[in-house]
Amino acid sequence: MRKSPTVEPLRDMRISCDLTRRDFLLGGAAALLFAGCGGGAGEGGGEARTIEHKYGKITIEGTPERVVSVGYTDHDPLLALGVRPVGIRRWFGDPPRGVWPWARDELGDATPELLPVDSINYEQVAALEPDLIVGISSGMTRNDYDTLSEFAPTLAQSDRWPDYGVPWQPQTLVIGRALGREGRARRLVSRVERRFEEARREHPRFDGATVSVIGVGDGLFYLYSTVDRSVQFFTSLGFGLTEEAARIAPENRYYVEISEEQLGLADADVLVCFCASPADERRIRSNRLFRRLDAVREGRVVYLSENDNPLKGALSFNTVLSHPYLLENFVPRLAGMVRRARRG
Repeated sequence: MRKSPTVEPLRDMRISCDLTRRDFLLGGAAALLFAGCGGGAGEGGGEARTIEHKYGKITIEGTPERVVSVGYTDHDPLLALGVRPVGIRRWFGDPPRGVWPWARDELGDATPELLPVDSINYEQVAALEPDLIVGISSGMTRNDYDTLSEFAPTLAQSDRWPDYGVPWQPQTLVIGRALGREGRARRLVSRVERRFEEARREHPRFDGATVSVIGVGDGLFYLYSTVDRSVQFFTSLGFGLTEEAARIAPENRYYVEISEEQLGLADADVLVCFCASPADERRIRSNRLFRRLDAVREGRVVYLSENDNPLKGALSFNTVLSHPYLLENFVPRLAGMVRRARRG
């Protein structure tokens, strides 16, 4: 199993299939984030910006021009902010030039160097001659940070969240601050949050609807908590866990392992099933206990087993760019499932 941007054992398999086989609002998140930052910086990036993180703090002057993204998802906010990284880190699947459909317009004709998924290749990063290294979603260790900092100012994540757990809003905001584009970052976040609000108004049945996100593979079963960023996509739309799932879901971890006999806890208006492989999807589909769930019998399950599936990618990335893709392409499907679950 791989170590992923959410250190989750079964959605760990979303990277691990390539290896060995992973509701914050703007105001609150921004207040927490910038409480540890220095004075304001202009939009042009000319003023020095000091940003605190889990390993200390960095000061950035001027406008970075050669940015390397060692985080699994950090290239999305970089691209949204108008910066094309010279290097980006692979995660899972094999999207062209390392970016998914929702980021291709922003990438344009750039051809960033692709960094390996399993560990940070220091020599490769150094050879790119970066003037800023971004690793909010990298899970970098202290040794990683110390080494990378010898090449360029290195932005690690805040210690206010677990590794890989920084929500998309503060991820976007802190990267915007590092680039000297804080105002643009705030506008991007506000725009996406307005789209969530619009989706909730258009689909009032989402409020109070239930969702379960599970991982399956190798005979193991995991139920994800609201700490998980994929679950947070649904809670941002008004969904919640069922009472039974909420009772066992940990408050400070991404998941809880459940037994086959506990699969009934996953029954919900919408059930999302991350599978380690297509073979694991076939096995769970044929599981006798799983097939008893109302969500399964009524066709309210989203199966995600192919690593090149953009829906799997978007629910895994959870960024300022992937959310609009989900709101446009996935929400109508969700609405149909909720309608079927609540008919009559």
